[in-house]
Amino acid sequence: MRKSNEILNELIQKHGNSRKSLLPILQGIVEQERYLSHDIMIEVAEALDISAAEVYGTASFYSFLDTAPRGKYIIRLCKTIVCEMHGKHKILQTIEDMLKIKLGQNSADMKFSLLETNCLGWCHKGPAMLVNNQIYIELTPEKVRTIIEEYQTM
Repeated sequence: MRKSNEILNELIQKHGNSRKSLLPILQGIVEQERYLSHDIMIEVAEALDISAAEVYGTASFYSFLDTAPRGKYIIRLCKTIVCEMHGKHKILQTIEDMLKIKLGQNSADMKFSLLETNCLGWCHKGPAMLVNNQIYIELTPEKVRTIIEEYQTM
């Protein structure tokens, strides 16, 4: 496994070391490390010559820039009112029951994380969820059971 400073140096070579490089660098770190640790955010701040508060502020603003360890499969359930009206609560309950975790938690084996996020852009086909980069729409409890079972066997 590569060290975080090696990943950071590679991303700086690719995107540059100016303030405008902050977001792509943070995205690149999350892509490779799965989250932004306190230490890496400080390293980013030093490398880009900006405050650690600015790095943390950016990281905490965007829901896809995780600042805590996450599971191999990150389930992001849309929390819009439209998805709520189409049965999001039943979907959430099904996932929580299957994985034995609550919203905001990771499974004990770190295989799954369950989060809510703002609109995924599929409200017309809700309820919707994202598992890593794969979107699932028009969810029902039965459909969700099948999806989760597939990920459990991976």
